[in-house]
Amino acid sequence: MLLTNEYKDFIVSLKQKIYSAKSKAIISANRLMIELYFEIGREIVLSQELQGWGKSVVEKMSKDLTDEFGKKNGYSSQNLWYMRQFYNAYKDNSNLQQLVGEIPWGSNIVIFTKCKDTEQKEYYIRNTIEFGWNRNVLTHHIQTNRFNRDDKRKKLNNFETTLENELSELATDIVKSEYNLAFLSISDGVHEREVESTLVENIKKFLLELGYGFSFIDNQYKLTLNENEYFIDLLFFHRKLNALVAIELKLGKFKPEYAGKMNFYLNLLNDTVKMPHENPSIGIILCSDKESLEVEYSLLNTTQPMGVSTYTTNATLPKQLKETLPTKEELYKTLRKLDKKERDVNK
Repeated sequence: MLLTNEYKDFIVSLKQKIYSAKSKAIISANRLMIELYFEIGREIVLSQELQGWGKSVVEKMSKDLTDEFGKKNGYSSQNLWYMRQFYNAYKDNSNLQQLVGEIPWGSNIVIFTKCKDTEQKEYYIRNTIEFGWNRNVLTHHIQTNRFNRDDKRKKLNNFETTLENELSELATDIVKSEYNLAFLSISDGVHEREVESTLVENIKKFLLELGYGFSFIDNQYKLTLNENEYFIDLLFFHRKLNALVAIELKLGKFKPEYAGKMNFYLNLLNDTVKMPHENPSIGIILCSDKESLEVEYSLLNTTQPMGVSTYTTNATLPKQLKETLPTKEELYKTLRKLDKKERDVNK
């Protein structure tokens, strides 16, 4: 049989349907398991209340259920206690009861054991669903307090006056009020260029912190105007925004002139780099500190969309991620090499 184009299209379509059906089956199975765990948690709580059973009943339940269904079916005493805690966490919130079935049990455990506030729980559940965070990534975002850093009320930008409504809302969602750059281990006296180079060397960690949709283009991205050259610290493209994102990294406190410089860069990007089908370029000014009123006045008459965010470098990372990051000694060696290269170039 000849492999005609019609057959190739047919088999591609068939494979897609099979994959789709398998994905739906996995999601459906997960949802049913979560519902079962919620019901088991409910039964434990109600039985303890009605029968006056103590903690030992959970150990007895674990043994009996494990004897019946085997050790790999999730009925350890620890997991039964999680089911009880799971039920208590969501028994009075029907909205979240619907959402928890969309994420894995391990992710649910992380959320209801580490987040006490209902608003925080919903934030992490919805983001896990939308961006497909695995357990380690979810843990990282909780431990680095992404919920507070993503609070719209703390964000300083001019998106509402420089972008159309839908794009403005999307840009506001994407740009955080504060970024966690703990992996940099910044010390006193380090230069901005050295920090930038370290970010590039750890670009995967930086992309994780920036969030879903960012693609790295280059650092020290060159722009030209007549015979003059200008360099953007870091340039990205964001898939959902369909726009270039320029990031300027500043080690000190925000200064009003930073907004003017970013406005200039974005004008040049739009005129010389942006493709016709792309949305207006967006800027993010990253500073170690800022005064809100000063930022608001600085952005008041800017024509290009930009936000001003701070960053922190001292948050605690989860063990799983910390083990993958460079040590202080490794970073020091890297910076020494960069410093030597710079001296060699300037000779």
